[in-house]
Amino acid sequence: MTADLSQLVKAYDVRGVVPDQWDETLAELFGAAFVQVTDASAIVTGHDMRPSSPGLSRAFARGAAAQGADVTEIGLCSTDQLYYASGALDLPGAMFTASHNPAQYNGIKMCRAGAAPVGQDTGLAEIRTLAEQWSESGAPAPAARTGAITRRDTLTDYAVHLRSLVDLRAIRPLKVAVDAGNGMGGHTVPTVFEGLPLDLVPLYFELDGTFPNHEANPLDPANLVDLQKRVREEGADLGIAFDGDADRCFVVDEHGDPVSPSAVTALVAARELARNGGQGIVIHNLITSWSVPEVVRENGGTPVRTRVGHSFIKAEMAKAGAIFGGEHSAHYYFKDFWNADTGMLAALHVLAALGGQDGPLSALVAQYDRYTGSGEINSTVADQTDRLAAVRAAYEGRQGITLDTLDGLTVSSTDWWFNVRPSNTEPLLRLNAEARDEPTMTKVRDEVLAIIRG
Repeated sequence: MTADLSQLVKAYDVRGVVPDQWDETLAELFGAAFVQVTDASAIVTGHDMRPSSPGLSRAFARGAAAQGADVTEIGLCSTDQLYYASGALDLPGAMFTASHNPAQYNGIKMCRAGAAPVGQDTGLAEIRTLAEQWSESGAPAPAARTGAITRRDTLTDYAVHLRSLVDLRAIRPLKVAVDAGNGMGGHTVPTVFEGLPLDLVPLYFELDGTFPNHEANPLDPANLVDLQKRVREEGADLGIAFDGDADRCFVVDEHGDPVSPSAVTALVAARELARNGGQGIVIHNLITSWSVPEVVRENGGTPVRTRVGHSFIKAEMAKAGAIFGGEHSAHYYFKDFWNADTGMLAALHVLAALGGQDGPLSALVAQYDRYTGSGEINSTVADQTDRLAAVRAAYEGRQGITLDTLDGLTVSSTDWWFNVRPSNTEPLLRLNAEARDEPTMTKVRDEVLAIIRG
């Protein structure tokens, strides 16, 4: 097939429709290119539950082995389980998943040894170039030695590692509803939670890459409805939802009300700072709540603000020696997890915090959720640059207003802030706004949307 790799290779990963945009033939070329770019003598691979994932993963392994690399296949796993394997085995890794995308999609998340990210500026562009060349000229010549392909189960070791970082053995018993969305949380949660004082209420733990119940994207409120209902019906202490590859977690309280990922970031940051003697750097992206840097400072830490996107967070984590990082999209990064993101470890922190005191989750998180946010609002526009310039012109020069362009445009006052940034892949502008109260936030949100959509 002739692949349009500009549509397939994104800023952080490979993602597209199977077989329209890519197939096992192309996956094999990606495997060969990955080995050449990383200069790896051995790699580790894993895959999610999508119907196309085993075949794509095995094809990638064949391409890598043909270039002389030994391949350890860990099979079905969550993305953070693949990161665990990359870190623990000190091997470059490739995870076959399209995360929360619909069933017809698949993709590859790649990393270097120690779970260091492979993105557009850290190897992905070179991998794309090689795959493009070979898709026209044919596969590269094989190495003198073909690598071995072997299987290894890492699920138990992954669970043991996570539980060594958060001790839940002494917490009060909790009833927790977990919605795996027919994704990889259904594979990892039973092993991670085994033996803990948790009464597990499972929803959609059956692995099914066709997502028969709802999309595995908890960022969309429609996909939390079943979990919210079950929490209320069961009288659960909280609910947790994972996305398709279980690297992100979303939390709802005992009433079924969603807990802001920024509040989770602040809660986990406070716990990680306590573990590190009240010292350390915490990374947060620029659309997290004002609550996050405030809580970090109150607990002795130093907040560092960065752009949106996991490659930026991971790079800043490594550069700054940060102990923790959080994004408002519910990605959570840990120094003790090779600076990689793991929703499961964040979930364990929330369980430990709740079970370590007697109050309900709603009261616990209230101290970390201090402002009113709009959530992310997308607007389709004909010209991103023009509309962004119009927003800037409307606020530039106003008294008491500051502007910065770290990622898109952030406009701040003493009582509110908003960020507008362009999508890298779609003709969209994304707005996030926050204020000290609901009426102010609504006023700012509506004013900015009128400019964007004007």
